[in-house]
Amino acid sequence: MTELTRAQVSDILGAHLSATGCTFGLWAPRADRVELALVDDQGNTQRNIDMDRQGGIWTTSVPGVEAGQRYGFRIDGAWDPGQGLRANPAKLLVDPYARAITAGVDFTGPIFDHVPDDFYTRDNRDSATSVPLSVVVADTPAPEPIARRRPLSECVIYEAHVKGFTRLHPQVPEHLRGHYGGIAYPAVVKHLTDLGVNAIELLPVHHFVSEPFIIGRGLSNYWGYNTLGFFAPHAAYCSVGTEGDQVAEFKSMVTALHRAGIEVILDVVYNHTCEGNHEGPTLSFRGIDHQGYYRLTDDLRNDYDVTGCGNSVDTAHADVLALVMDSLHYWVTQMGVDGFRFDLASTLIRNGDHQVDLNHEFKRQIAADPVLKDIKMIAEPWDMGPNGYLVGAWGPGWSEWNDRYRGYVRDYWRSQVHGVDELATRLAGSTDIFNHNGRPASSSINFINAHDGFALRDLVTYNSKHNEANGEENRDGSNDNRSWNCGVEGETDDPTINALRHRQVRNMLATLLLSDGVPMFCAGDEMGRTQQGNNNAYCQDGPINWVNWSLQDEWHDVGTLARTLIGLRQQYPLLRPAQFRDRHDVVRADGTPLGRLTIAWFNGGGGQMTQDDWNDGARRLLGMYVSDESDTAFLNWFHSGPEPAAVTLPAEQWGTHFEVVATSAEPGELAESYQPGETFTLPARTVVVLKATTLSVAQADEKAAAETTTSDEAGVTQDEASPEENSQA
Repeated sequence: MTELTRAQVSDILGAHLSATGCTFGLWAPRADRVELALVDDQGNTQRNIDMDRQGGIWTTSVPGVEAGQRYGFRIDGAWDPGQGLRANPAKLLVDPYARAITAGVDFTGPIFDHVPDDFYTRDNRDSATSVPLSVVVADTPAPEPIARRRPLSECVIYEAHVKGFTRLHPQVPEHLRGHYGGIAYPAVVKHLTDLGVNAIELLPVHHFVSEPFIIGRGLSNYWGYNTLGFFAPHAAYCSVGTEGDQVAEFKSMVTALHRAGIEVILDVVYNHTCEGNHEGPTLSFRGIDHQGYYRLTDDLRNDYDVTGCGNSVDTAHADVLALVMDSLHYWVTQMGVDGFRFDLASTLIRNGDHQVDLNHEFKRQIAADPVLKDIKMIAEPWDMGPNGYLVGAWGPGWSEWNDRYRGYVRDYWRSQVHGVDELATRLAGSTDIFNHNGRPASSSINFINAHDGFALRDLVTYNSKHNEANGEENRDGSNDNRSWNCGVEGETDDPTINALRHRQVRNMLATLLLSDGVPMFCAGDEMGRTQQGNNNAYCQDGPINWVNWSLQDEWHDVGTLARTLIGLRQQYPLLRPAQFRDRHDVVRADGTPLGRLTIAWFNGGGGQMTQDDWNDGARRLLGMYVSDESDTAFLNWFHSGPEPAAVTLPAEQWGTHFEVVATSAEPGELAESYQPGETFTLPARTVVVLKATTLSVAQADEKAAAETTTSDEAGVTQDEASPEENSQA
């Protein structure tokens, strides 16, 4: 921009009401002419208004326009698809800065800018009655801010779909189910607070549309990873209307969650749009400036796709990156959100040659932005392009989805691992991946499942995917599920198998909530949610995806354990370290060791893990001990073996008393407490949390001061081989 500063441009783009009317602004640098179309409620064009050009920006002011006015843009200019030039004034286009979008897509209408089967020939049929429309929205106050934005290390993230989370909730009024208002409903908020989660990550709420090929199967895009508007809340999630009401209802939802102490994180899709590849529909960006918004191949004929969705948004272009940054600002300052999870984030840091650049302007701008300084930034650190897998590479200021954690924990509980050395690494925050460049332990977003893939219950119910309902003959979805059906494929009435499945779900959820890093799990997993074996349910808007609240009683054991462990995690910072644990002696003020370490690994024989223990590929038992200067420590046991194991607890310097405060075992399988040096039987496939009473540093100092002679107590001999020494944890 030469005529206007970037800040001025951001203030101009979109629709802005004034006391006398509305100003409209659009970035369309290759257009020869831009026309604003004002549309009535029946879809008829009321007025066509030529816009004025200033550099690459087109503007106009229209007196008398009020909130709720529908509008779109028409672009006239060069038509040369082989060179990435796709101007077609017959196509009515959504404003990229529209704050609300209404109406849907008529997939039988002229929504393509080219004639069928020939994208070189322009289709001159008008699309106005077949496409979504932008809506003028009045400014309203931002949602009530949360009392305190927590550090990410304190968060337990709950991934939820706006519709699917409440569509079947029996206590939510019918008209609110499946909408923003449903999530704000007191019974739903109470479920979240009772469970203990303090951050909800919503699957895409940027306005999206379905792909034509999905509609052709009689299905729809349910997940929402198909964005049309980066500023507009998805209209179908509003319970009362689509002409600005969605903005108000979204804000009310954020306020309700904030009042309950729950942060709102949005799963955002800036890497591609709903327009697909070069033969896809023209609804907005393609018709405005195909060559500007999208990455193209060197010959400019085709979209350069690193997302697997047909196109890739070109954030190497300064004005396109500005759109992304303006969108982030809007959702923080006007819509009240507390964080973002960036879908296929590697796409956003590709340079003009499509190569990954870890010092990309996108990252630099976010790091320097005062509006985003305390906003949570979470990357899905990969895309489908060359060198796009970047787990562990995003650096300070970012957290990342940790798929290495996901795969290993699944493997550990189906006993498809070699020993437990990697288990220690994953429990300790995946230090091998993230413990560098001063990054905190919260860099790792730990998860065992997410929206894509099996539900937690399905991981113990199905060995193979069952995606027939998707209409792709079960070819879609991953074949690498790392699941175990416990002996029977699918649901069964066998009580033994069902008891084992419940136990395995408890084991995985317990492992997640006891690991260093930030835990994330899916809405409904605490109550036995199932997708009936579908591991790619992106197009299933129905019971396959909707949370079934009637399962709560049947799966109460999982919900109870989740609440217990989340409560422990919130009560004891020791279980959620902000930084990676520094393994050292806990010492008195004078430097005298108290005989325990801040982190240690136990073998079940009363001692710490030895080199032979770490090298034992058949080992399925590991104890993780964590301590600090207080009078409390924790010794957590993870046993995935199929047979019970005899476990001898360590000596009293590690704990004078061990209390069972949480376990995946059945009631009565374990005693309530144990003494140092005591041997007990740990049932097969069990997690147990022992809270150890220890001598605090303050207590030790008081005791030493009271004694007339200096204590000769010695610290523990540290002759074990640790995972750190093996470069594993």
